[in-house]
Amino acid sequence: MRLYTHPISSNARRVNVVVAALNADVEVIEINLASESDRRRLGEVNPNCKIPVLEDNGFVLWESCAIMQYLADKTAQQKGEPSPLYPWDIQARADINRWMFWACQHFAPAIGVLTWERLWKGFVTGQPADPREEARGCEELAQYAAVLEGHLKNRTWLVGDHVTLADYAVAAPLMYRAKASLPVDQYPEMLAWFGRIQQLPAWQQTVDPNIQEPDKCA
Repeated sequence: MRLYTHPISSNARRVNVVVAALNADVEVIEINLASESDRRRLGEVNPNCKIPVLEDNGFVLWESCAIMQYLADKTAQQKGEPSPLYPWDIQARADINRWMFWACQHFAPAIGVLTWERLWKGFVTGQPADPREEARGCEELAQYAAVLEGHLKNRTWLVGDHVTLADYAVAAPLMYRAKASLPVDQYPEMLAWFGRIQQLPAWQQTVDPNIQEPDKCA
């Protein structure tokens, strides 16, 4: 299998963490998004021209959460038993899927507004952050962080009693908590949970030294 990725992408980070957690046999190809030739190469495997993308013997898959599920299922198929990250129980899977979809539809986009305005906009466009967009991002993040905070009360992980794909999907954009000054200090349950994520070997193996992450969030 071949994975097109880049460490600054939180969408790719989701997949990278799962690769590490599963010890999957994957060839990692880092795409330089500032390179025209790399972007052209990426466009050949993903018409959306976005990372991550997985190639597996002619099968091409994009969308980070779909890749995460595929990797977990392929590993389970090879081993003859399900991965704890993505158990076969239909209700457990539905719950995991629900949080993965929620991460993509709500939580990550809210954080994405702030990371764009505070980190990438100036680099890409040379323009300063728009205070109105920052306010919108903070409002949306507060709405969804409150949902996560309430769910995590009296829970260690999002689904069941161990870490799953859901945790990695939701946690990935929080990699920019420090660098983008994400306003999340008022959510102790969420920060304690994220602190537990940060202590996992798979997360630690995928930390980019160029992205400041606090040692712990609890």
